[in-house]
Amino acid sequence: MIRASPCRRRWIANSLLATVILLCAVLYAYPPARTSLYPACPIRQFLGIDCPGCGTTRALAALLHGHLTEALRLNALFILLLSIALAGAIETYRRAIRATSFDWPNPPAASIYATLAATAIFTVARNVLH
Repeated sequence: MIRASPCRRRWIANSLLATVILLCAVLYAYPPARTSLYPACPIRQFLGIDCPGCGTTRALAALLHGHLTEALRLNALFILLLSIALAGAIETYRRAIRATSFDWPNPPAASIYATLAATAIFTVARNVLH
């Protein structure tokens, strides 16, 4: 594993944060309902089923506009897991900008398996109930 200097780590972390903020600003200014800027899901396009990520872009746009119920309707799994992902991203950012050595967060295997199982159940349920 290549170890980056603290200065380089901070630069990379801040660049990634700026990129995420910029992408959220673009999504806020150009929501999917008003523009064709965003690509269609290839799984939905070719197989005719909703993948676990279908509706994620529209859900995030709705969330950025403060429409929580609309976001949950579009992709409830994404919205529910977003808080966990944000907590992980904040912790990773905090570790990356500090002066000591950087270690990636190491989630327990059980949480990874639980997330994969929830994703599979969500995918089946949204296609059966849809």
